[in-house]
Amino acid sequence: MAFTIRQLQFFVAVAEQGTVSGAAQNLSISQSSVTEAIKELESDLGVELFERHPRGLNITHKGHQFLRHATKILADVSDARRAFLGDQLTAGGRLQLGVTSLVAGYVLSDLLARYRRAYPSVEVSAIEDNGDYLEHLLVGGKLDIAVMVTSNLRDRTALQSEILEVSAYRLWLPLSHKLASADIIGIGDIASEPLIMLTVDEIEENTGKLLSAIGARPHVAFRTRSVEAVRSLVATGAGVALLPDLVYRPWSLEGDRIESRDISGSLPVVQVGMVWRRGSSLPQAARDFIGLAQSQRMVRR
Repeated sequence: MAFTIRQLQFFVAVAEQGTVSGAAQNLSISQSSVTEAIKELESDLGVELFERHPRGLNITHKGHQFLRHATKILADVSDARRAFLGDQLTAGGRLQLGVTSLVAGYVLSDLLARYRRAYPSVEVSAIEDNGDYLEHLLVGGKLDIAVMVTSNLRDRTALQSEILEVSAYRLWLPLSHKLASADIIGIGDIASEPLIMLTVDEIEENTGKLLSAIGARPHVAFRTRSVEAVRSLVATGAGVALLPDLVYRPWSLEGDRIESRDISGSLPVVQVGMVWRRGSSLPQAARDFIGLAQSQRMVRR
């Protein structure tokens, strides 16, 4: 029996939500329908996609590999539908994009790949830089659109934005860490832990605010601009990290497991979205990019 598009949609939803109940609520269907679809998909593929535990589900290594294929299949189906609706009629043009480093490999890469397939005649140029500089380029008309963290957007009067993803902060820790088995983890529990600090976008600022709220000074063991370095350092026990779930992957490049846990209390979220100059007359290529990003957000949901 071949797997279905519906099964793929359910699988992606469970992978993103981490629980069957969360996926069912997000899809507005019964939990039993989601559970049955996942079981049938695992039977068809001959692999376990999730590890079951009392708090929900952990995606397995095979499941993580299949997730990228499933997401691409769903995006391709959406592209095929758009082709018959006449969405690929743009003849040429140029798109000038900006992106912040945190989201370059986690949001823009798949989105840009879809855009190039849908509009192959459009010339795309992209620049990666910090949010303040991208805002400057947008206001000055040097960029059409930026895909960036919008939580701390500075010039909201001159810029318009649309959210693509909202990602909560979670605790990353090695498999053998004492907090990995805790039922509830508070900010106070990690105040004395060595931190692996990611120094891109607003991450370091938010982490510092979280700890200073309880009167603790961050005990930073290592600062880096590389998410992969954070993964490797956490997995080998050099420290823990507080990062948005957007960039979480359960394995380091070396194949070591990384656990992710919720933190009790009020934590900030990271909003990632598209930003463009308010009131500007966007070229057709930019309007097509916005439309495609909106459709991808609907597919993910």
